[in-house]
Amino acid sequence: MKRVLLFVLPILIIVTTVFTFFGIIQVAFEKERLLDDLKRKTRSVAESMELSVKHALLSGNRKDANYLAERFQARERFQGCVIYDAQGKVIAITPRFESWKEKEKPYLRSLIEHKLTRGEPEQFQELSVYSYILPILNDDGTTLGLVEIIHDTAYVFTRLGALWRGISITLIILVVLILLITFLIQRHIFVTPVQRLTEWFLHFQKGETNEKHPIKEKGVLGRLANEVEQIALSLRVARRSISDEAQVRLQKEDLWTESKLRNFIHAKLGENEFFVVSNREPYMHVIDEEMAKPQCVRPASGVVTALHPILCACGGMWVAHGSGNADKKFVNSKDKLGVPSDDILYILKRVWLNKEEEAGYYFGFANEGLWPLCHITHTRPIFRETDWQMYKKVNQKFADSIIEELPTQSPFIFIQDYHFTLLGKMIKERRPDATIALFWHIPWPNPEIFSICPYQEEILEGMLGCDLIGFHVQNHCNNFLDTANRLLESRVDTEKFSVVRFGKETFVRSFPISVNGYSTQTDRKSEPLRQVKKIKEEFDLQDKIVVVSVDRIDYTKGLIERVLAIDRFIEKYPHYKKKVVFIQLAAPSRTHIKRYHDLISEIDELVEKKNWKYLEGSWKPIIYLKKHFSPEDIYPYYLLADICIVSSLHDGMNLVSKEYVSCKKDLSGALILSQFTGASRELTGAVLINPYSIEEFADKIRYTIEMPLDEKKKRMENMRRQVLEHNIYRWAADIVNELVALKKI
Repeated sequence: MKRVLLFVLPILIIVTTVFTFFGIIQVAFEKERLLDDLKRKTRSVAESMELSVKHALLSGNRKDANYLAERFQARERFQGCVIYDAQGKVIAITPRFESWKEKEKPYLRSLIEHKLTRGEPEQFQELSVYSYILPILNDDGTTLGLVEIIHDTAYVFTRLGALWRGISITLIILVVLILLITFLIQRHIFVTPVQRLTEWFLHFQKGETNEKHPIKEKGVLGRLANEVEQIALSLRVARRSISDEAQVRLQKEDLWTESKLRNFIHAKLGENEFFVVSNREPYMHVIDEEMAKPQCVRPASGVVTALHPILCACGGMWVAHGSGNADKKFVNSKDKLGVPSDDILYILKRVWLNKEEEAGYYFGFANEGLWPLCHITHTRPIFRETDWQMYKKVNQKFADSIIEELPTQSPFIFIQDYHFTLLGKMIKERRPDATIALFWHIPWPNPEIFSICPYQEEILEGMLGCDLIGFHVQNHCNNFLDTANRLLESRVDTEKFSVVRFGKETFVRSFPISVNGYSTQTDRKSEPLRQVKKIKEEFDLQDKIVVVSVDRIDYTKGLIERVLAIDRFIEKYPHYKKKVVFIQLAAPSRTHIKRYHDLISEIDELVEKKNWKYLEGSWKPIIYLKKHFSPEDIYPYYLLADICIVSSLHDGMNLVSKEYVSCKKDLSGALILSQFTGASRELTGAVLINPYSIEEFADKIRYTIEMPLDEKKKRMENMRRQVLEHNIYRWAADIVNELVALKKI
């Protein structure tokens, strides 16, 4: 016994010392984290009340002010709320904290005069609290008053006490285990023959060896070895059976839903916060010209369509350019607001750009340079040095806005598209602990085309600052790797599909984007069937074959070619006159760019010319609706359409095709799809076209119209299964899972 203690005692002393040392460090870190989290939460609550308190102070309505303060009566950790007027007098306070008014607060006058915030721990009676005071400013900058949020800090010390108890219990268990193992070794329980038998058993039951057990003795140990051999053989068979069953279950996995994605992201990312960055905002406030009132609208954008369900599922913050002319009226002092307004699920932070910045960064470099460069539509890209400098400036502005929101723990930042090629590197330089993914929503050209760009090296370096770069299809991944290999000093690993530059490795993967896959009548604010009836009556569509297209007005979408194909279809098959109506929903886009402005005029003139050509009575072949449409506006047209045409000349994916398919629950309808879209790789039930071949295009319209109903249903069923199984939630999960697999989170 004495020899055992002499052997174990030095080990126990070392283990206890090291464990205690790291325990102190862990508790100190946890204390700092909890206090930082408390300060951030208290500040967020104060900021969220800013607009309400401002309204109460401006109106002088004490009833509203008291209501705001009394709401804290039922909160668990927010002990109280105090509202002061411009002279520092209390006008409302949480009832259970009434005596807080008697506390001396000489700093209030200074906060009001200098418009400063204050956050400090306070001692009040037996309570230890944290007080955060935020000045409420009028539009002209004058101070209307103050709002003070008082948060209980007792739970911080309770958590630290629980952490110490956990550390102590773990240390005791560790000491007991060390003693137990030492006694077992001392008594010679793990003798060499048993160890050899155990090692053989582990390898044999896994199928890693076919050798017989190593025990040669004939006695008790030999008989034990023979029994172990039989068990090992049984386990080997059972393990193989379980493995096969697991593989079958994996192949028959349940569909991805919003709740499944939420649980998945929380499990994978833990406490890491989720940030999305894009140029286009998911909600914008604009002044309605007819009503002269601000209106909240959803902009026409494939990126918004795809990402909005993800943020609704898992929360987080979306950072975007505030482009609406009434956007500034709906944010708090930190340029944030909760969205959707009727059921807040995540935070939208708006970044403001002046006209010069927007013209150079967005209209100039992004959409006159990178957009035509990446889309093979024979439109010449334009690169100006002034646009490039503004592009860099705006990327830096977004980087600064994001970094000031990042928590102390490693966040996950999901950057969208070609507007922010430099953003990944800018963030990494200041927050190397951040995990950054960039998704490129448009095609990536081959190296010869990309080398046209005079700023190619800086763009590639900025993108390679990310941990993961995603594209829609594998061909775009291959083009990017070829581009990095030929235009940049780097090492491309074709087995891992990664690019290594200066020791920093960036992985490149394909993730075909999709839609939520669950379009139903119940998830729309409007009444779709009533809207369908109204549309039919308005445009006299009874007993007509209705063909619908939904696009932004862009030269990549093939609108001119589509009108020419419709013209050729009617010209070639005149018996379809008055039987077929083509409805084009077209949202004006980037009208400040001359190429787009000219395109709008060209389409208007062409549609008018073709309608005049075939005009008979009230019937005209093309109904051209040119305005911004919300998802709720578009949905009835999808339900109404017998055929949907997507004839993009070049498109990364195109979500209109998938939205249309997801709406067709009754398996009606058919899809005509350009072979130059990413969606054509997945929606194999669509009728594929070459939009440049007008003759073929016209014939495919007739072919689709005359397709047997059974074949249409079979094709639609296959496409719906594809969209349902590979929906937007699975797309997001695949990206997060890829980062986890690469050990980047």
